[in-house]
Amino acid sequence: MKKLLLSILIVGSATLANAQKSEVAEAKKKWGIFTITGGKGEFDKTMAALNEGLVHTDKAIANEKSSILPEAWSYRALFASSIAVTDSVNNENSIAKQKIAEEAIAKTKSIDTKETEKDNLEVARINIRNAVTGRAIRAYNKKDFKTALASFKEVIELNPTDTSMYLNAAVVARMDNNFPESITYFKKMIGFNVPDAKNYYTEIINLNLINLKDTTAALGLITEALAKYPNDGDLIAMETDIYISRGDIEKSQASLQKLIANNPKNALYQYLLGTTYFNTALEIQKQRDKLDAKKVKEYNAESAKVVAMIDQSLPYFTKALELDPNHQPSLDILTRIYAFKGDTKSYEEIKKRLDALPKKN
Repeated sequence: MKKLLLSILIVGSATLANAQKSEVAEAKKKWGIFTITGGKGEFDKTMAALNEGLVHTDKAIANEKSSILPEAWSYRALFASSIAVTDSVNNENSIAKQKIAEEAIAKTKSIDTKETEKDNLEVARINIRNAVTGRAIRAYNKKDFKTALASFKEVIELNPTDTSMYLNAAVVARMDNNFPESITYFKKMIGFNVPDAKNYYTEIINLNLINLKDTTAALGLITEALAKYPNDGDLIAMETDIYISRGDIEKSQASLQKLIANNPKNALYQYLLGTTYFNTALEIQKQRDKLDAKKVKEYNAESAKVVAMIDQSLPYFTKALELDPNHQPSLDILTRIYAFKGDTKSYEEIKKRLDALPKKN
C-alpha cells in the first residue's frame, strides 16, 4: 500500500512538473503566433492574446521546478512588455505590466547563466522603452506636460544615448514653464555635439534672458558659445543687446571693433556696430519721453543726445551698404534714420532699394 501511494505521488509530481513545463511551451506557442501576426489585429483581440500568454507564464513561475527555467521568465517579460506597449487606453495597466516585465528581465538575468534568452530580453527592453515613449507622447498630446516630462526622463534613464529624448524633455519642460529643467536638457543636447548645437545655445540664452531675466547667466553662455562659434553674428548681437541694456556699450563696441579689424569687409559687423549707437539713441529717447513736460531744457538736452547717437550710427550703416548693397537690415534701419532726420531725398532712395529686394517667403 505504501509503495502504491509513493508511486502515485511520484507520478503525480512528474505530471505536475510536466504540466508546468507545458505552460512554458504554451507561452512560447502563443508568442510565436503573436510574432507572426505582428500584433496587427483588433486591439481587444491583441490584448486578449497577450494576456493569455501572460497567464501561461503566471502558472509556469508558480511551480518550483519550472520557475527556475530562464525561458519561463523571458517569455513573461515578452508578454508583459508587449501589453505595456500595446495598451494605449489604460496607462495604469501599461505601467503595471511594465513593472512585471522589468522584474521578469531581472529574474531572467539572474538565472540565465548561458545567456540563452538575451535576444528575448532585448526585445522586452525595447518594448518597455516604446511603452514609456508612447505614454509620454500621449501625455504631450493632452498638454499634460508634467507627465510627459516625467516619462521622457524615464526613457532617458532606460537609454541615455537617445538624443531625441533629451530634446523632447527640453521642449516639454519649456512648455510647462519649467525653464531651469528645460535649460538642463538643452545643455545635454549641446554636450552631444549635435548639428543644431548652436541653435540650442540660442534657445537657452533666450530662456535666461526672457524667462529667467538672468543676464549674467546669458552672458556666460554667449561667451561659451562664441568659443565654439567665433564671429557668429547672432551671438554677438545678443551680447551687444545685453551690454546696451546694462548701459555698457563700450564692451559691445570693443568686441565688434575687434571683429571688424579681423574682417573689415563684413557688412554684418558694420551693421551691428551701428546698432550699438542706434539702440542707445532709442534708450535715451525712451527715458527722455518720461520727463515732465515742464522740463523743456532737460528734454532738449536729451533730444540732442538722441540726434548725436543717431549721427554716430549713420557711417556704419552706410559702410555696410558699401560692402553689401542689398543688406536688408541696414536698408531698413536707414529708412528709419532718414525719416527721423527729415531727409526726404535719402529716405526715398533707400526705400526704393529696400522695396526692390526679393520678397522672402
